[in-house]
Amino acid sequence: MDPCEVVVAVDLGGTRMKCGLVAADGAVLHRETRPTPRVVVDARGGGRAVLEALLETVVELGQKAAADGHRVRAVGVVVPGIINAESGIVSAENLAWAGTPVLAELKAAIGDQHVILAHDVRAGGYAELRQGALIGTTNSLFLPLGTGIAAAMVVDGSLVSGDGYAGELGHTRFVNGEAAELCACGQWGCLETVASAAALARRYGVRSGRVVDGAREVLELLAQGDPDAEAVWKEALAALVDALVMYTTLVAPTRIAIGGGLVGAGETLLAPLREGVAARLTFQRKPEIVAAVLGEEAGCLGAALMAWDSITDESGEQTV
Repeated sequence: MDPCEVVVAVDLGGTRMKCGLVAADGAVLHRETRPTPRVVVDARGGGRAVLEALLETVVELGQKAAADGHRVRAVGVVVPGIINAESGIVSAENLAWAGTPVLAELKAAIGDQHVILAHDVRAGGYAELRQGALIGTTNSLFLPLGTGIAAAMVVDGSLVSGDGYAGELGHTRFVNGEAAELCACGQWGCLETVASAAALARRYGVRSGRVVDGAREVLELLAQGDPDAEAVWKEALAALVDALVMYTTLVAPTRIAIGGGLVGAGETLLAPLREGVAARLTFQRKPEIVAAVLGEEAGCLGAALMAWDSITDESGEQTV
């Protein structure tokens, strides 16, 4: 392809970084995946290796663009965790980041360039809103069910950031009594402890005494009629229905797009969610519940879209 203007986009996950050089028309000119370094808490505060790998990746992608004759207009980086919208400081347990000045480090590494730092799920929701399952909606929800659970909330046409704190639906309590488990966030009975992909595998192992290779194996056992798989699946569905009913009552989305690894279950997941939510609603507006369509590319695509949009911002620096 002829030289053109591009943005650098990086979606930093706990195990992989999905990266790309993306043109203004959405064409992906370069795509690659790099491993995220194993998190080791060290004397320098923990997670430093992850940050250094991120900075190295952003710089090298910029060099790759220049070598191919492209002009980098902006950089978009999306990460998990809590992002302080004013300072660009990130706390993310699975990266061993606690008060890490990610935005400042990015600016120092790339120099005088537009940069946006965003939450990975909100970026994925932005991509689904622009090019995926949420196109045409003004009130909707993107809910990926993966290792954890967070949500991208579209309310009255805007993606809700809450100064970097919004959308943590996975850390609302939907399990009570003795069944409630301690969540990594410090609360008991969070949605994430029962309905995430990680929780599904863990809870199956506790119930059955059998170690499984992730949620996918639990779903395979479910299809074979395994009673323990059926039990933990029903518990997960019940908590998810509770969460979606609560969200629908509060925010009235017209469409909910389910993503993440668990959406691979297809109608085994979506059909009971639709039925369960519909059975519980009375006066509320009934949302359409569909599968997200952009898959693992949503975060990186969202980073690119946000980066292009940030170019028109006067400061060129945003956190979402």
